[in-house]
Amino acid sequence: MYICAIFYCIMPQKLIDKTEIEVRFGEVDAMGIVWHGNYVKYIEVGRESFGKKYGISYLDIYTHKVMAPVVNLSVDFKRQVKYGETLLIETEYVDSDAAKIIFKYRIFKTSTNELVATAKSTQVFIDMNYEMLLYPPDFVIEWKRKVGLID
Repeated sequence: MYICAIFYCIMPQKLIDKTEIEVRFGEVDAMGIVWHGNYVKYIEVGRESFGKKYGISYLDIYTHKVMAPVVNLSVDFKRQVKYGETLLIETEYVDSDAAKIIFKYRIFKTSTNELVATAKSTQVFIDMNYEMLLYPPDFVIEWKRKVGLID
């Protein structure tokens, strides 16, 4: 949501993490190209790095007796990646009032700055009885205050 007046707009706070990963031999196929399934692992590396940086890692969530399984994941492939190349994984939090965590990802080759993939993931909150929460847990509201997403 944007808050605009006649002369300016207040842009919402963006939470972005960037982390690098080198493509390992076991992640490529017989043609020497990264097998598409490994992008799910790269996205998880980005999500974990984001969580550590901003204080909302899987362990942070779990200490509140809540889990956050991925319920949706989409990946669009743009360019091939080969063994030994280094990738930059950019993970951006997408704010939502719902009881979910949404991330957008952009993956680049560091050597050329080429965009090689984009992705989006959605996680929901469930309690320890595997029941989905309908409202964001209190600790998520506090986290949003701490990182400047809400007042």
